[in-house]
Amino acid sequence: MLAGLLFAIHDADDRPDRLAATLPFSGVTLIEYQARLLIAAGVSQVIVVVARMTPELLGAINRIGRRGVSVDTVRSATEAVERLHPLARVLMLGDGLVTTDAIVKAMASEEGDCLLVVPESDAGPGFERVGGQMAWAGVARLSSSRIAEVAALPQDYDLQSSLLRLAVQSRAIHVLLPTDAVRGGHGIERQARTLEERGRAVLMTIVSGRRGWFDRFVLAPIARLALPLLVDRGAAGTTVGAAGLALGVAGLVTIGFGLSSTGLVLALVGCIALALGSVLSGLRDEAPMARWQTMAIGGVVAVAILVFAFFVSGYAGDNTALAIGTATVALGGLAERAILERERRLWWGSPAAYLLVIAVFALIGFPVFGLGVTAVYATTTLAAAIERLRRAP
Repeated sequence: MLAGLLFAIHDADDRPDRLAATLPFSGVTLIEYQARLLIAAGVSQVIVVVARMTPELLGAINRIGRRGVSVDTVRSATEAVERLHPLARVLMLGDGLVTTDAIVKAMASEEGDCLLVVPESDAGPGFERVGGQMAWAGVARLSSSRIAEVAALPQDYDLQSSLLRLAVQSRAIHVLLPTDAVRGGHGIERQARTLEERGRAVLMTIVSGRRGWFDRFVLAPIARLALPLLVDRGAAGTTVGAAGLALGVAGLVTIGFGLSSTGLVLALVGCIALALGSVLSGLRDEAPMARWQTMAIGGVVAVAILVFAFFVSGYAGDNTALAIGTATVALGGLAERAILERERRLWWGSPAAYLLVIAVFALIGFPVFGLGVTAVYATTTLAAAIERLRRAP
């Protein structure tokens, strides 16, 4: 069993009336973001160490509980031991830590006690020294017995620091923080202004880490500009997604009126808006809505290709384009079913990528050829995905 340990102890440096853990971060509070990372890493129980209960913290804890994990608040190591399973492994995130899901998942998979560390010369503010010219980088994986050992110490001992000292004494493994993690926003932050900057860096890491070429080279640059503005204005993922769906439908209507190239571009813009809405929904822990928006992208693309192929066939006086378009939709749909997102290769196709290829050829006056190229691309992607599955253990 994997349990998560979070801290809501320190006040924000520039807002002494508010806990650093409850500062806004990427559309939620920082502690909600930390809990999301823990849950994604496989945590089934979250324990929050608190010094005082504030309305913001209470609201954040209630929202964390809606994600299907048990959430307990404690004020001491003794209370934490009472709520932990004796054989639980504990994944601990420092108070005010900002990091990414890749780092947390990597630490969750380690064996035995381990500490994420960084050389003292590169340590940021809030990183505690752990000896050996290293500093703790905010993530640790410990056995529950370490918390029991802290419970045996005097009550005024700081739980987080005491756990680190005991882990060092027990020769916990040191895992070096990746060199590019700081650029991705990793650090301990307790100021609202600079936390906002780290939030932008984390947002960029989320969208830039996608594997498909369309997401990386088309969606990511747009997201770098749009997402910070949307988050700052509190835009809901559902609102952005609804706007994207409306644009997609407008694109379909435009194709029907004979403006095929314009309609394809409108549908593509709608897909990009749906993708942005999906990211925003994911940040706000609205996983079902994020999935629906991702599915809506596939739906808009499929209908746009079929409508486009139907009208191209009508203009040409034969059904060649319609047959190719139908095959493209079928092959692309099967490819998406066969692809495991973590296994996606950069060159593999995706619904929005297929639509972009067709739109480009339509704009330069070769609509049927564009449909054919896209069909071949979808076939190649499907074949590669199937071979990847066959080689999987």
